Amino acid sequence: MTEVNSPPRVGRWTRIVTARPRLSLLAALVLTVLAVLAGSGVADRLGAGGWEDPAAESTYATKALEREFPASQPNLLLLVDAGGTSVDDPAVAAEANRLTARLTAEPGVTGVGSYWSAKSPALRAEDGREALIAARITGDEKQMGETLDRIAPSLRGTHGPVEVEIGGVVAVRHEMQTIIQEDLTRAEMIALPITLLLLVMVFGSAIAALLPLGIGIVAILGTNAVLRGLTEFTDVSVFAMNLTTALGLGLAIDYALFIVRRFREELATDADPLTAVATTLRTAGRTVLFSALTVAVSLAAMLLFPQYFLRSFAYAGMAVVLLAAAAALILLPAALVLLGHRVNSLDLRRLFRRGRPSSTDPGTGWARTANLVMRRAPFFALGTTAVLVLLGLPFLGVKFGTADDRQLPASAESHVVQQHLRDGFPGSPGGGLEVLAEGKATPAQYAAYKERIATLPGVQRVDGPLVKADSAYFTVQPRGEAVDDEAQHLVGELRATKAPFDTKVTGTAAVLVDSKHAIGDRLPWAAAFIAAVTLLLVFLLTGSILIPIQAVLLNALSLTAMFGAVVWVFQDGHLSSLLGFTSPGSIETTLPVLMFCVAFGLSMDYGVFLLSRIKEEYDRTGDHEEAVRHGLQRTGGLITAAAVILAVVMVAIGTSRVTNTKMLGLGIALAVLMDAMIIRSLLVPAVMRLTGRATWWAPKALQRFHERFGLSEGEVNPPRGAGLYRYAAPPRGATSHDGPADDNGDGMADASGSLRTIRRTSGGT
Repeated sequence: MTEVNSPPRVGRWTRIVTARPRLSLLAALVLTVLAVLAGSGVADRLGAGGWEDPAAESTYATKALEREFPASQPNLLLLVDAGGTSVDDPAVAAEANRLTARLTAEPGVTGVGSYWSAKSPALRAEDGREALIAARITGDEKQMGETLDRIAPSLRGTHGPVEVEIGGVVAVRHEMQTIIQEDLTRAEMIALPITLLLLVMVFGSAIAALLPLGIGIVAILGTNAVLRGLTEFTDVSVFAMNLTTALGLGLAIDYALFIVRRFREELATDADPLTAVATTLRTAGRTVLFSALTVAVSLAAMLLFPQYFLRSFAYAGMAVVLLAAAAALILLPAALVLLGHRVNSLDLRRLFRRGRPSSTDPGTGWARTANLVMRRAPFFALGTTAVLVLLGLPFLGVKFGTADDRQLPASAESHVVQQHLRDGFPGSPGGGLEVLAEGKATPAQYAAYKERIATLPGVQRVDGPLVKADSAYFTVQPRGEAVDDEAQHLVGELRATKAPFDTKVTGTAAVLVDSKHAIGDRLPWAAAFIAAVTLLLVFLLTGSILIPIQAVLLNALSLTAMFGAVVWVFQDGHLSSLLGFTSPGSIETTLPVLMFCVAFGLSMDYGVFLLSRIKEEYDRTGDHEEAVRHGLQRTGGLITAAAVILAVVMVAIGTSRVTNTKMLGLGIALAVLMDAMIIRSLLVPAVMRLTGRATWWAPKALQRFHERFGLSEGEVNPPRGAGLYRYAAPPRGATSHDGPADDNGDGMADASGSLRTIRRTSGGT
């Protein structure tokens, strides 16, 4: 059989992105400046809520009560401290009434009430030295924040005989939003210089190190502009900005790291810069594109959930992933063509070597690791699996709750106020359940219904009804904590209680019940979506049936340590003093979903890097074990470096004073490191050694499907009989990029070009 071995051609995509490299970079600079302008002020337009299901019964009832009975849904609380005297002291009462009148006169404030006007025991501390003034600030989150900023300075502080502190939901969310913005700026200041230092250590060259950082900054700024545009049409959570920074730096650096490393490898073979870029795009470029798709798919699954908190992360994540990939595949090639061999300039590591010769190939150590793991494959497969399962066991005791003031630092004013309410006020004010009654009813019917719900287990007290036209509401105070199991059970009991009118239940526990139901209802669909698309994408990459299944299962296994640590640390409170947070004794319901989607996507990112190189070598040689060894040798250091850099970014995010952000950052950092150092380095080689050549099997029908639509990083001619297809053997000493190019040269415009080349060369099957 005649063998074809022509040098790689410069393909269509390479010609497009390198035709006018200076013009391309100038256009990118202009677009980046426009993105800065478009994204300015985005943080001020983001919300701090979004955990509730907008279609839930509790959401409907809350909005109806806000509209008809604003005093029933106070979101602003003034904690009035009388010092050493009683709140019933005439001077204290007079000052409190003046504050109440001042608050009533403020625009945008309604439903003002106080202990002194209502004489409700629930608004007075048990020691008699503190009491509450409650009100509702109207408008959307931005308007409520502006109103709070306007009125807070005149209300906070000393007023005659009393001291006033401000709390309530609107104060908690506004303070949370402010702290997140401050913490994000600090995280960026921490992450950027450390990341640059690590990149210099990885590349040696300061020039090469700056390229990934530049791609990350472009992705972050572009995503901020996207989020700013989305706020015109939908709610977006302020927490999404943390993911933008983390993934913008992390993934952009991953992609640029992969491309720059391959480009430098090609230059080392005496290829000219344009040919090196063409080969890089044909190989590493395809992997980056595939990796971006797999990460985007995992993040897109959050669009299936109704909470805008989760949907916001899908918006931000998908935008930053696609922008990072686009920048890496469009801007980076242009920069590399211009730099050429100067990409290796300014080797700062020489300052530390002091004239000593550079070390031997770092891939040698990874080759030894691969050989050791494959020789002891059963031990490593069973041992690492057992360790990961053991680390995940604490998650079996997870308790789900809602995000509240305990997300904030203990010194935050709104946290202090809410803690005073929990510790010193009867029945946890603000933690009760409200029952909205709609429809005409007589006083006797209201009284009978009140008596009926008062006898339910777990009810401490029932207040009301307050009637307005054909609507009324009751306040039900549960025994114990506002969102414990008893309170959640009471929600179901109230909803099941018959009444001569329509009833809807809301309150903190009801919102939690509805949120858990919404997530549980959609979680199987989201998991199925991620699994199905991931299986398809990995099959298109490898042509194997077994490898996609292994990828999904091993990726899921890599997350066990993260989930176990989240429960052990953040729910159970271990290390809380060291990490500086207050444990609420539960995990916010949406956080595990978010962390799974993000961590699974990042695991697939590293998985694609490793599998693509293994597949490339297997196609070239047909030697399964050699392919695994070579794949780990060529990517082990790269994946570890990328994981460490991403972990640094996530740990910087984890320094946040907001507990959910801290949990997200530290949890993802742990998952990334476990995936790179345990799954990719130990478990994947061990499992692939155990499955042997069967790893690459696929039914003939799927073989034909992969021939037509599949994607291969390498465009080479493996030995006859190797893998899924018949191939012509390469000449002795052929490198991974030897062999004919596809129809488009670099393959970026036609994913199936490499397979057509194989069929042209070998006759196919």
